[in-house]
Amino acid sequence: MAAQVNQSLRKRLIILGGLFCIIFIAIIARSFHLQILSAKSLQVKAQRQHTAALVVFPERGNIYDRNGEKLAYSIMAKSVFADPSKVRNPTEVAAKLAPILNLEKGYIQKRLRQDTSFTWLARKIDQPTVQAIESLKLDGIFLIDEPKRYYPNGELAGQVLGSVGLDNNGLSGLEHKYESQLNGSLEGLAWIRDAKGKKLYPRRERLTAPSDEPLNITLTIDRRIQNIVETQLKEAVANKNAKGGIALAMDPRTGEIMAMASEPAFNPNQPDKAAKEKSQIKVIAESFDPGSTFKPFLAAAAMEDGAAKETDRFFCEKGQYVVADRVIREAQRKSYGSLTLLEVMKYSSNIGSVKLAEKLGKDKFYDYMVNFGFGRKTGIDLPGEAAGILRPSRSWTRVDSATIAFGQGISVTAIQLLTAMSALANNGELMKPYIVKEVFDDERKNVRQFVPTPLRQVVSPAVAKRITNILTEVVGASDGTGKNARIMNISVAGKTGTAQKFDQRLRKYSSERVKTSFIGYFPAENPKVALLVILDEPRKDMWGGLASAPVFSSIGSQIVTSLKNDIIEAPAASDKMEELRPAIKLKLVTSQEIPLESELLKNTVDDNRMPNFRGMTIRDVLKTARQRGIAVTTVGSGWAVHQEPAAGSILGDSLSCRVSFSPGK
Repeated sequence: MAAQVNQSLRKRLIILGGLFCIIFIAIIARSFHLQILSAKSLQVKAQRQHTAALVVFPERGNIYDRNGEKLAYSIMAKSVFADPSKVRNPTEVAAKLAPILNLEKGYIQKRLRQDTSFTWLARKIDQPTVQAIESLKLDGIFLIDEPKRYYPNGELAGQVLGSVGLDNNGLSGLEHKYESQLNGSLEGLAWIRDAKGKKLYPRRERLTAPSDEPLNITLTIDRRIQNIVETQLKEAVANKNAKGGIALAMDPRTGEIMAMASEPAFNPNQPDKAAKEKSQIKVIAESFDPGSTFKPFLAAAAMEDGAAKETDRFFCEKGQYVVADRVIREAQRKSYGSLTLLEVMKYSSNIGSVKLAEKLGKDKFYDYMVNFGFGRKTGIDLPGEAAGILRPSRSWTRVDSATIAFGQGISVTAIQLLTAMSALANNGELMKPYIVKEVFDDERKNVRQFVPTPLRQVVSPAVAKRITNILTEVVGASDGTGKNARIMNISVAGKTGTAQKFDQRLRKYSSERVKTSFIGYFPAENPKVALLVILDEPRKDMWGGLASAPVFSSIGSQIVTSLKNDIIEAPAASDKMEELRPAIKLKLVTSQEIPLESELLKNTVDDNRMPNFRGMTIRDVLKTARQRGIAVTTVGSGWAVHQEPAAGSILGDSLSCRVSFSPGK
């Protein structure tokens, strides 16, 4: 009997032992699964349970004018957010916050009832609002510092600078174009929580690489000149009861933009419902018929081609000239007989210009206009540039050729027009316009510097000088159409323009809605400033010589006062500019030979050709050369300004290049 009991007990012990083994093995397996196989996911889950994170946007880099004055920078502002899980009575809290935040009570209540631990209520609020919220001491309602973009000069260069959104991203202008440089690395603000979910203390965590620090940029714009241009343009728009206006100043020798403005103005500190339209950079984005400001380019083309000279005479038909089925008339019903080419420009004769275009021929006329840059983007470093419209000459009728001769039937942008005029001021050489001078970090270490870029020789220096003499007569002569653009003690070369706007409803050009303009440069004998003024639909003085020329004079006079030594004493061209200019042989090229904007902005990537090193740092040059197997000899320091062999040269057996560097201005 005892043996049977012992045997039964032994069996039970064996069974229990087996169960214990199974349980032990299960525990070990579970531990292995939790600690080894699922450790990472569980750590993440635990971290989520004990921390709450919020993305914190960094301060953006600063934007400076050419003299180092701040045009845009970041300041810290408070934003309000809620943890709905900690809000006991959403209705009561919403009622208290609504009048302070100037929001609907229902909107706040809806956000406070969300199934989340975070929701924004208001961003970047002012100090009185901050104090009012702090005084409430509401559970689940928090304040946090965020960078807010600030523009100390308000509307000054507003369209050019652009604006920044609530999430610190560039929306327009340079803020958008240089987003990757101006914006820095994101950070996270994390709260450590206890077992009950209560936030204990915050800590900051970097979310992107520390190398992604925000960079600063310096512009070619001079704040003093920008202020002059904007002030005078605003007054002119008001005085002439105009719809709007544009003004643009450029250094014709380098392509540097000195000032860029349009009315109505845009204040990036105070965006409103019309902000999108106001923030458009009309100088580069808006196309229009240039009117008589286009005539100097026709004259330059005809003189360069040998089709005409200043003393050639053109019979202007006493004010009416029939071309095919169209009657061409002079502006203001003027009646001219025989005029020299100089007089055609001085009196702005439409018929004389038509006959000049007929003498040149439509194909050559077209090719020269393409060489001046019309019909293609300039490649300026701003977003939203338009190309304008210049149809191929093969599609021109006789009427098309005639009307384009006096700037009707062609569409241009203000930046194209002034860049082309700057070529005449710059001995016939076309420069690429640019507005950013350098990009640098907080230690003033340059990341990239932009240098003047010669594009091509459009007309010879001799022809450019002869056109300058003609345009000086337009302004200087007592009977010249541009006499109201004179600047005391400074010679001015320029041209008036009055362009009828096309009425889409009536399908014809309007006699009531016009753009008046004046374009020119000074001092005429050694140009330092090229300037364009356009008034859109003025109700008073609806002619370029009466509406826009006086504004040109006023702006120009104040620029001369502001930059007197530079205007009077500065040399025509610096040694650095001479280094930058390759020896360009004058040649009329076709539109197919002129590179597109995308080709102007990138380096040569053909493995069989020499890369374009110009504008690179020594480090970038060496890196690019190493990738291509090219031996480089460097001379100087700063940024590449010259190279031998030239960019685009076919690589021979000897893969070597000598690159000269300059620290720039």
